[in-house]
Amino acid sequence: MSLSRRPDGVDDATVEALGTLGEALEYVERARGRLYDFHQLSGRADLLVGEAAEQLRDAGHDDVAERLETELVGRNVITDRWTFQIVEDYDDGYWTTARDLERQAREALAGGVRHIFEAEMKADRITDGHPDHTPGPA
Repeated sequence: MSLSRRPDGVDDATVEALGTLGEALEYVERARGRLYDFHQLSGRADLLVGEAAEQLRDAGHDDVAERLETELVGRNVITDRWTFQIVEDYDDGYWTTARDLERQAREALAGGVRHIFEAEMKADRITDGHPDHTPGPA
């Protein structure tokens, strides 16, 4: 059963290197997801602190509410930045560059074909005749 995606002339070392680069890009994508988690979690925390400040004010604790509202609600999470700005900087810089360079490497070295290493690993692990070991779409 052939799952070969490897273009003619692409050697094992190149397939392995492109596989490693693809794995690196997967980690970049995961890091980006964590940044979005950070963005949403920090934003939700800020809203909840604002709610708590209102509740404390309603309960007669103006001094505590005031400190929360002035020192924490709306505060930059790092110097000069809210989380959306961190996400935007990552997206526009590191993430975009990593995706572009990975794609350019694949195009230059393997005709743009993705996941050659994984497709060959799958082909090596198929048990002939087993219904759950089919090659899948071409």
